[in-house]
Amino acid sequence: MTWFYLILAGLFEVAWATTMKMSQGFSNFRFSLLTVVGMIASFTFLAFALKKMPLGIAYPIWTGVGAVGSIIIGIILFKDKVPTMTWLFIGLLIIGIIGIKVTSGH
Repeated sequence: MTWFYLILAGLFEVAWATTMKMSQGFSNFRFSLLTVVGMIASFTFLAFALKKMPLGIAYPIWTGVGAVGSIIIGIILFKDKVPTMTWLFIGLLIIGIIGIKVTSGH
């Protein structure tokens, strides 16, 4: 269940980062509210995961899921352009997340 909470926390991080962009600097109330709700959900699920998982494992995975997810959302929703070389580092980030999971013993 701990990993489920951690992945949910990462997905809610993607959600709040996305809605923060859509809030146009917190000038759109609906997206601003969704940003705050997403932040609360993300931090809550991270806190649940931290009950049974070391910070040094949970935090990088939480931020990694958020980073990779935000890149994907940026490409799909906002038509962000990602330079070819950057894909190498995105791949390394994914490998790092998987590596932390596989070697953490949790």
